[in-house]
Amino acid sequence: MTTNLLMTAASTTDVDVAHEYEGFIGWVLSLMTTLGEPGVGVALFIETFFPPMPSEAVLPGAGFLAYAGHMNVWLAILWATIGCLVGAWGFYAIGALLGRERTAWLVEKTPLLEIEDFYKAERFFTRFGGVAVLLGRCVPLVRSFISVPAGIERMPLFKFSLYTVIGSAVWNTIWIGLGYVFGPAIEPILAQWSGVISNIVVVIIGLLVLWFILARVYKRTRARRTEGTSA
Repeated sequence: MTTNLLMTAASTTDVDVAHEYEGFIGWVLSLMTTLGEPGVGVALFIETFFPPMPSEAVLPGAGFLAYAGHMNVWLAILWATIGCLVGAWGFYAIGALLGRERTAWLVEKTPLLEIEDFYKAERFFTRFGGVAVLLGRCVPLVRSFISVPAGIERMPLFKFSLYTVIGSAVWNTIWIGLGYVFGPAIEPILAQWSGVISNIVVVIIGLLVLWFILARVYKRTRARRTEGTSA
């Protein structure tokens, strides 16, 4: 009975910690406190397919929770890396199943995606191979899509997984470590300004997405006008 009471108290404490904070930060902390260390992996898996939710805004939260004693920092890094690996396998499978021509066609027909981006990723992978996968895991946006040309070229899955794990582990350790080390400084700031900080993060992400959309629309409109003038 004493054990059950302790487990209930710990669970209640975790929920209370999540509810202390508002907005995007509160949602991220709530996800991770509800699921524990696997929640970090779930968040990173979502980030793989939804880049507007950057890992740079998620991983420090895991480090902060580890500093506060609500999760193990090494297990958080492990699960974050697992989430990255599973997401990378998804993009690898897309490239392997569709092949080069169909993937290029899909990119060309997808709104806001540029076929030249696909060719650049392909050339980058062709030139650097496994190193491109390893280093690409530490570059925003690139870390998701570098897996596609790896799948197209049928890079050995074990080799691909090894490079992905190494690159992801380094990236996750840095950001979770920052949240852990600066936990004492972060805690009073989050306690008072989590709502404001969350709004700022959401606004910045929204502006970046808007800028990306407008830039792509402008580029395509300009290209069509140029083609029309040439014709």
